[in-house]
Amino acid sequence: MNRDDPWSRRRWLAGLAALAGGSACSTDRPSAPGSAEAGASAASTASAPATAPLPNATVAVDDPPPAPREMRGAWIATVANIDWPSRPGLAAAQQRAEALVLLDRAKALNLNLLVLQVRPAGDAIYPSTLEPWTEFLGGEQGRPPWLAGEAAWDPLAFWLREARARAIELHVWFNPYRARHSSAKSPLVAPHLGVRQPGLIRRYGDMQWMDPGEPAAAEHTLAVVTDLLRRYDVDGAHIDDYFYPYPEPLRGPGSPDRPFPDDASYARYTAGGGALAREDWRRANVDSLVQRMHAAVHEARPGTRFGISPFGLPRPDRRPPGIVGFSQYDQLYADVERWVEQGWFDYLVPQLYWPRDRAGQEFGTLLTHWQAEVAERGPAPRRHQWPGLFTSLVRRDPAAAYGLRVWPADEIVGQIQLMREQGTAGHIHFSMVALAQDRDGLATRLAADLYAAPALVPATPWLDARVPAAPQWQREGEALVIGIDETPAPVARWAVWRRIDGRWRFDVRPGAVRVLATEGADALVLSAVGRTGVEGPRVRMDLRVDLRVEQR
Repeated sequence: MNRDDPWSRRRWLAGLAALAGGSACSTDRPSAPGSAEAGASAASTASAPATAPLPNATVAVDDPPPAPREMRGAWIATVANIDWPSRPGLAAAQQRAEALVLLDRAKALNLNLLVLQVRPAGDAIYPSTLEPWTEFLGGEQGRPPWLAGEAAWDPLAFWLREARARAIELHVWFNPYRARHSSAKSPLVAPHLGVRQPGLIRRYGDMQWMDPGEPAAAEHTLAVVTDLLRRYDVDGAHIDDYFYPYPEPLRGPGSPDRPFPDDASYARYTAGGGALAREDWRRANVDSLVQRMHAAVHEARPGTRFGISPFGLPRPDRRPPGIVGFSQYDQLYADVERWVEQGWFDYLVPQLYWPRDRAGQEFGTLLTHWQAEVAERGPAPRRHQWPGLFTSLVRRDPAAAYGLRVWPADEIVGQIQLMREQGTAGHIHFSMVALAQDRDGLATRLAADLYAAPALVPATPWLDARVPAAPQWQREGEALVIGIDETPAPVARWAVWRRIDGRWRFDVRPGAVRVLATEGADALVLSAVGRTGVEGPRVRMDLRVDLRVEQR
């Protein structure tokens, strides 16, 4: 069969469909297994808790175990060029080359999620009619990210295509309220909200913010999110911890906090009959945006995960004994505990940015707390909880002494080990640059041990519980050509087990792949994985004798 001829492929798939019901096959005519029992089994496990990841997914048994599942992610911050690109104003080819370095490192580490910042401060890293190009790419706000004489390109489309080619999920990260970052150098330009509707913007310290109390500011943010999701087939949408701004002292250290300048919007609220105290009104503003964004994401692109990454300390009246420190409930007006109870997210990433031995903010205590919060107070089915890790504090200078802001790689390794011991099925690193630089040998250690084999992302069946069909295949030399009916559910990824030298080895391949190398295996087990991580029936092929296909 000509693999590049779509008509040949269609005829082959039609032939496979005609063979449905066969139980065995010759080397040139594979069967098309169809088992209602296996399909029902796959559906019944779709809502089960995530399978604990294997230390290294190679096992010496006749049949492979369930696919390992663990969210392994990293943020890629564009604001202030933290992760990408390395500086503003680079040629498009250089920006793409730097992106590929990060993508290849993520693949080599067996990461399965990248969270790309697409809206640093009321601007965009993709072409938009609602917000201008960010200066962190082009060098000036509104300037596209290519030099004179270069072809136009779409950075977000590029990231999405390259992540998919590596079987990595891409989630888009929005800052919901920030309008101008302190590191910005160029003036605001249209269509930035600060130019079109300057009355919605408030200066606070050395930054500018969209006033959360202005309904039109919230409407604009929701329009931006909806517009992106309708145009890009991303896997998730994500917001961080910047709601109302972190407080700044009025006159210097030790002085009272500078008040957020929302007198005008609060006055309009009370004049319209609003009765909430200002603090409760601020929380209600943030609650409303979170609730509406959760709904908007699912409406604009069904099956897309919505995640929130709040500050890691709980509200004061819900804290474990001994936990002290900043209250996002009282100062960022983020009532995360309410969002948990209402189920206004698909995954929560509390930023647990403290070491395991930090008195007052001990990592393990906070981990246990947020696990229980989501499990016991959230709705069923249980939402995901994948903590954020402060990997960027791992030392970059081998001569630097370890301390409060300089961590050894052992700290992050120990945190991941603790999460696995406690049953937490994932985590996200802030940020990718620390892994790309292999600070203190961390990336090398992860690749050799904790991330030695790939893992599937934990399933999110409450968004889409459809079970993919069982795959069918035909051998061509040392390759297997895959066919599948995608009517039940499109294929996002393939879960592949190969038995080599008596041991099963796990792999994850992109959903677009239709040819698999045998890689010297004498048996192979394959299943399709849908957009939300739901796994279809497994099909096993014995490659030693007669290519017998058996559905499991």
